Amino acid sequence: MGQPSPALSEKDWWRSAVIYQVYVRSFADGDGDGTGDLAGVRARLPYLAELGVDALWFTPWYVSPLKDGGYDVADYRAIDPAFGTLAEAEKLIAEARELGIRTIVDIVPNHVSDQHAWFRAALRGGPERDLFHFRPGRGEHGELPPNDWRSEFGGPAWTRLGDGDWYLHLFAPEQPDLNWAHPAVRQEHEDILRFWFERGVAGVRIDSAALLTKDPELPDFREGHDPNPYVDRDELHAVYRSWRAIADAYDGVFVGEVWLPDTERFARYLRPDELHTAFNFTFMTCPWDAARLRAAIDGTLAEHAPVGAPATWVLCNHDVTRTVTRYGRADTGFDFAAKVFGTPTDLALGTRRARAAALLSLALPGSVYLYQGEELGLPEADIPVDRIEDPMHFRSGGTDPGRDGCRVPLPWDSTLPNVGFGTPPARPWLPQPADWPSYAVDRQRDDPDSALTLYRRAIRVRPALGDGPLTWLPAPDGVLAFTRGADVRCLVNLADTPVDLPAHTELLLASGPLDTGGQLPKDTAVWLRV
Repeated sequence: MGQPSPALSEKDWWRSAVIYQVYVRSFADGDGDGTGDLAGVRARLPYLAELGVDALWFTPWYVSPLKDGGYDVADYRAIDPAFGTLAEAEKLIAEARELGIRTIVDIVPNHVSDQHAWFRAALRGGPERDLFHFRPGRGEHGELPPNDWRSEFGGPAWTRLGDGDWYLHLFAPEQPDLNWAHPAVRQEHEDILRFWFERGVAGVRIDSAALLTKDPELPDFREGHDPNPYVDRDELHAVYRSWRAIADAYDGVFVGEVWLPDTERFARYLRPDELHTAFNFTFMTCPWDAARLRAAIDGTLAEHAPVGAPATWVLCNHDVTRTVTRYGRADTGFDFAAKVFGTPTDLALGTRRARAAALLSLALPGSVYLYQGEELGLPEADIPVDRIEDPMHFRSGGTDPGRDGCRVPLPWDSTLPNVGFGTPPARPWLPQPADWPSYAVDRQRDDPDSALTLYRRAIRVRPALGDGPLTWLPAPDGVLAFTRGADVRCLVNLADTPVDLPAHTELLLASGPLDTGGQLPKDTAVWLRV
């Protein structure tokens, strides 16, 4: 059962929590239609309690055309019928809480679906047009976009309508950006927060949290120009201060998706009257290198320290290549977190490193986010081109395989059709690889050397590391060694040769076997009681 650190108050549970990310569509299919749903999650709550997580973060489960995996929301107050009903969501929230597990929902304030009632009314010429960014085009006949902004998914960030006007979408055309200068947009999102807090959720994850507000002139983008016309604008902080007041009334928490290279500006989002936490992407995208990982850890802790916010640590999510695959190809010269067709991967190497990284991340001070399937050691799946659904693939002209490879339905039971994800005749919405049965929960649950057993034990033992600040210890080159103020040390060997272990009274946990001489092999981590 998930429990906060005993050194923290119940209200501060989030400061050291292990939070499990649920991508509902791929978690478990309860009604046999090939799509994961809330019934599937409810049936697997005992598994999550046994894993020991403190909270579940659900990617969007609202009504959506699913043009971007649910991040194109049509109605925040209704569950997508493919997943279930609002009543089922309320039951899930309550049942999880009875098991000691809190719920975090996802909101996408930068944009909505083009099927949202507001946008449909805007297309009919109603006053809702002011809730979005509609502009006439440039050029003699308005045939050019209003500015040169580019979509995050590739191509222009503007789409032209039949009446000649263009509308802004920093992501897919089916995701029109909202106009956050309009008071109705702010009021609606404040009401949405209250709606879900009143249904028992403990927190809210904010998608693309630094992109909401835009320069009202919508000028052309100039690289390095300050301020950026649509990223990290100063007026955005007033939005989050108003949200924080709402969250505080419910003892709720926020975690923001904030990608910013400027650490000082990043920390501004974590001031005591704004967001509680934000995702740490520097650590996630860091290659398997001791010096660079230590720099990422030190940098993360340093940027959080001035505002007293806890760091967050994550190895993978629904947008990046799975950890086993990334670490298995980290030396190939490709962009470490990028999706690339046909990239060579050493899965044995990636698995050793991913297991060591799991112990490293779980030993660090702050909260940890665990993406579904990471506890099973799943690699990235190769999706046949004719089964790819991610818009990133299509917007890239087919050069980017997209994110579907980390979103494949989970393997639960190696003896059942669809590896226990759901019952036939429906096939899973994404194809499961032929080797998926070897990763199934039923094969790992009682295996003392499995990835699942490693995660369960690490989460259970984690409080023994202490709740103090991280202190680095002397170590050979290529080795990370630190303590958290207790009598437990974490060592991770990223060097090319085995290293001696310090004197210790107990080996609490190891990501892999020690060598015959009792040394710590390369790409292996241990927790030691000294």
